[in-house]
Amino acid sequence: MLPLEHEFQWSRETVSGAVSVNLLLFGLSTPFFGRLMDLYGAKTITVLMIILMTLGAVGTLFMQESWQLYLLWGIVMGAGSGGTSMVMGAAVINRWFHQKRGLALGILGAAFSSGQLIFTPLIMYLTIQAGWRTAILLMTVLLALVVLPLVAWLMVDQPANKELKPYGANGETLTVLKADSNPMRYVMMRPQFWLLAASFGICGLTTSGLFQTHLISHGVEHGFPQMTMAVSLGLMGATDIIGTILSGWLCDRFGKRWPLALYYAFRGLSLLLLPYVDTTGQLMAFSVMYGLNWLSTVPATAALTADLFGKQNVGVVFGWISFSHQVGAAIASFGAGYLHQLVGNYTLAFLISGLFAFVATGLVVFIKD
Repeated sequence: MLPLEHEFQWSRETVSGAVSVNLLLFGLSTPFFGRLMDLYGAKTITVLMIILMTLGAVGTLFMQESWQLYLLWGIVMGAGSGGTSMVMGAAVINRWFHQKRGLALGILGAAFSSGQLIFTPLIMYLTIQAGWRTAILLMTVLLALVVLPLVAWLMVDQPANKELKPYGANGETLTVLKADSNPMRYVMMRPQFWLLAASFGICGLTTSGLFQTHLISHGVEHGFPQMTMAVSLGLMGATDIIGTILSGWLCDRFGKRWPLALYYAFRGLSLLLLPYVDTTGQLMAFSVMYGLNWLSTVPATAALTADLFGKQNVGVVFGWISFSHQVGAAIASFGAGYLHQLVGNYTLAFLISGLFAFVATGLVVFIKD
């Protein structure tokens, strides 16, 4: 955000608006890609979306106008990332695992956190030392030369394609799961869907849209160096590896609903404390506390989706639930930027987000298993 403001003289609202478009398109594309994954397999859709993301990243290297930021980072990268998100992970893991699904989804969430741990400080370092274009170029090379070949070579949609059974499913046959013809018709009639979607929307509002867009800027305004804030995000990723795997294990052991409600309550408390973090020690302590909770909601929500609406439909159903997540993220990304423009700091944005997290706790409690 800060390098783009300095180089192009774009306002905070302009840049965060492009991120909002990215997050919104990320969410809007996931149910459609999820449906395509249910019908045609996750591998084909994921490969195509990695190619689209690579092209979008290359294009940003040459942008000069704000509309190009909205087009490339907002629309192209936003839509492309929808096909490589946790919807893809949910579609694959809920087919490959009959038992230990929560743990498997937790490990996958930990992989997301590992990326944050590794790349947030690295990209910040490259941005400071060599400019933001160098950081984007690194992402482009990794997508094109590492991620794309590995997915094309190793990904398998479901165990029946390899004449295997799902893990822990001794009684099941080697049948390929086929999606229902119109699953959303009955899914949208069930209140569990709307409660789950609303709570996951608040999850997006209190995580990616708020933190990944504005946390570094908030920290700089409080006197923390940019590199310290990047390390803070990386530390959140490190502790989230533990928290997400632990979340999956708790879901396998105690069910999904009550751990999920607890996660939102814990997140609300941490957000209410954030505006009053003033020292590096407090910042790192907050990073650990918040990091344990960052993606812990994802294994519980994805596994609960499969339990309630069927493994064969998890791509499209979790896709729509993820869309609500990204709507919340887009609202937070733009809303926090707007409130900052209005009052000159992020305190009000963090306090409002914390209160919404407590609302999510109440929504989850009413979901019937």
